[in-house]
Amino acid sequence: MDMSANLGGFAASLKKKNVWVMNVVPFTESGKLKIIYDRGLMGTTHDWCESFSTYPRTYDLLHAWLLFSEIEKQGCSLEDLLIEMDRILRPYGYAIIRDKVDVVTYIKKLLPALRWDDWTFEMRPKKDALTKIYII
Repeated sequence: MDMSANLGGFAASLKKKNVWVMNVVPFTESGKLKIIYDRGLMGTTHDWCESFSTYPRTYDLLHAWLLFSEIEKQGCSLEDLLIEMDRILRPYGYAIIRDKVDVVTYIKKLLPALRWDDWTFEMRPKKDALTKIYII
């Protein structure tokens, strides 16, 4: 699941693999869902301040790019979103969290409570609005 799908680029990069990706677009950017559909991909809109209906499935991989920063701007709880991600993930599933340094540092402190392992590395894009991105 791409939890903060922009135009479906994450799903498009995996299109030749034998997987399917659910693209979740924020309600505030619901116009992007048409582009995702035009690319032949699946998608829906959602506000991550609420729980996500997953019945009857769970996910092996969650991808969240700048999702936590956006949730924080809306005044929603980062802790609640992590708990929701834990509920959505299958046992031994993976989460890729790409966000600002301070947000990722805060999230890393919460991971032991969820019993998640973390592998962190830093990327420094040459030309990007973010000077540093950490990936968990």
